Amino acid sequence: MYKIETHLHTNHTSKCGWLDAAALAEGYHAAGYAAVAVTDHYNRTTFEYLNVDTTAPGDKVAPFLTGFRRMAEEGEKRGLRVYKGAELRFDECENDYLLYGYPDDLLAEPEAIFRMGIAAFAPIARAAGALLVQAHPYRKKCTPAIACYLEGLEVRNLNPRHENHNGWAEDYAAQFGLLRLGGSDCHRTEDIARGGICAGSLPEDTFQLAALLRAGQYTLLDGEQA
Repeated sequence: MYKIETHLHTNHTSKCGWLDAAALAEGYHAAGYAAVAVTDHYNRTTFEYLNVDTTAPGDKVAPFLTGFRRMAEEGEKRGLRVYKGAELRFDECENDYLLYGYPDDLLAEPEAIFRMGIAAFAPIARAAGALLVQAHPYRKKCTPAIACYLEGLEVRNLNPRHENHNGWAEDYAAQFGLLRLGGSDCHRTEDIARGGICAGSLPEDTFQLAALLRAGQYTLLDGEQA
């Protein structure tokens, strides 16, 4: 069985991240994980942190993916597979959405994405084959999105500094038949390897990860299992 982290932030891209790629890769490798998904924040704060003007011409995806690429380099040194993800936030509220299995061009125009919101973005993401999962839907200042915009819900967010009301998320996922996801929501050293998923096969890339999640071919990890 393979342990996979689904929710992780680097300090290369996410302002709130405390750890660089080397520290994260070493921590997860030491904890026996086979793979991690880098879900750096894709929001206005991130692009300000990266000194990227979202209204100006130019490539905005490459700087956003700095953390993912650095993690891929460090992961290769240790035999740790690294998947491309993202955690989106729109201007309309403080909800966050985990994204997997997306082509780079889906995130090419952040200014337009921030303004469109979840209702407009969800069908575009779905048409591109991407998997959209709401992160910690009952955390303070968050509310669960209308279920038709989502494929899944993070029902086991194990970040220790937030009250996530994971039981409420479990109930919402069950009510609307959404896939259930768990992750460490890793930002700091104490967050490493707190959760994620366990699967019988190891996806090659982010697209295969999305397929595995859609197929439900995994179980959720908790702090004791991790």
